Amino acid sequence: MAHEDEHIGDRHLSHWKSWPGRVLAAGATRAFARPGEFALLLVIMLVGSLVMGLLTWTSGELYEAVSQHDGVALFDQPVLSDMVAVRESWLTVFAYAFTTVGGPIAEPILAAIVAVWLSRRWRSWTPLLLMVIAGAGSLTMTVVGKNYIDRVRPPHVWAVPPYEWSPSFPSGHALNSVVIGGLIAYLLVIRAHRKRTRWFILGCAILFALLMGLSRVYLGHHWLTDVLVGWALGGAWLTLIITGHRLVLTLRERTQRPAAGSPDDEPAVTP
Repeated sequence: MAHEDEHIGDRHLSHWKSWPGRVLAAGATRAFARPGEFALLLVIMLVGSLVMGLLTWTSGELYEAVSQHDGVALFDQPVLSDMVAVRESWLTVFAYAFTTVGGPIAEPILAAIVAVWLSRRWRSWTPLLLMVIAGAGSLTMTVVGKNYIDRVRPPHVWAVPPYEWSPSFPSGHALNSVVIGGLIAYLLVIRAHRKRTRWFILGCAILFALLMGLSRVYLGHHWLTDVLVGWALGGAWLTLIITGHRLVLTLRERTQRPAAGSPDDEPAVTP
């Protein structure tokens, strides 16, 4: 019987359905069969660092389009104006309380609590390690992106106090909500046995990121394009983390498979 923490439903995380995934998994297995999981993890982190740099540069290119009022930037002011028009006192209180959950203090604490809890339940360092990598990359992209692009936030006349003074682009709340919320959902889905439960967890993660980003525009703390780019960067970083985790599981499963076993055999039991 395979380890339950390596499955989503009946599907083992080391089994790749798409041909790009199979090619990637086969290449990683051949290249790191001898160096092992630790070497693979180091390479994944190196590739992740390069990807973070590329994504930050790409966000800078996107800002060039934004600053020239091209494309989606045309919606920035109209969307902000519409958000201001529908403000209600009770909704503003809720939005501010909700956005605080995704702030630089509350969200890391929440992520740490969940990661430690899952690590204790799993008796594994995997949730904690993945959360540290996810959080570090997310924070780096947020800080570097803001300082590199240095976009001014919406005027205070449109914003709900207390005001924020850091650069606006990209939205750290939107980016981090996708990465942290998405990773928590991924880790919980691995433990969920019912399909309905897995879809519920994924739906909550999507709703959390969606509301977090929109609440930033509603409060006048970000432009719409800040949020859209934050979602895109977060989604790309989350995809890389999950792919890296699956590659490590694939290497473990294939290198520990008994020599007499066939590719269709059940994966070996891992401690």
